[in-house]
Amino acid sequence: MANRAIIGISDWSKTRDGLLALADALEAGKVGEPADYRLNFASAAQLLSELPPRRLDTLREVKRAGPVSIYAVAKALSRNYSNVHADVQKLIEHGLIEKDEGGRVFVPWDDVVVRVDASLLQAA
Repeated sequence: MANRAIIGISDWSKTRDGLLALADALEAGKVGEPADYRLNFASAAQLLSELPPRRLDTLREVKRAGPVSIYAVAKALSRNYSNVHADVQKLIEHGLIEKDEGGRVFVPWDDVVVRVDASLLQAA
């Protein structure tokens, strides 16, 4: 069973083609294997805007600490609570962090991979 979040850069045509192929397979009754969670951005600039280094530090700390309060994350990172809270909210929106019934946050993925390749060298 796949349990990775893969973050990367992909243009809309590749994403669209992949979605169309998936829709065709589902219409044909083919049930797919569990797949990785993919979060793609249109450009490196967009990826870095949505997931700047401090936000990735927050993600890393939540992953390390396991179900944890946002306050504990802010304390571990020596950052302002409201800034860490905003980062956590954005990471929840992107599906990279979840909250449990007690309000603690955690990373539901065994592994989180950020793929940044030659696309960084392309103009935005």
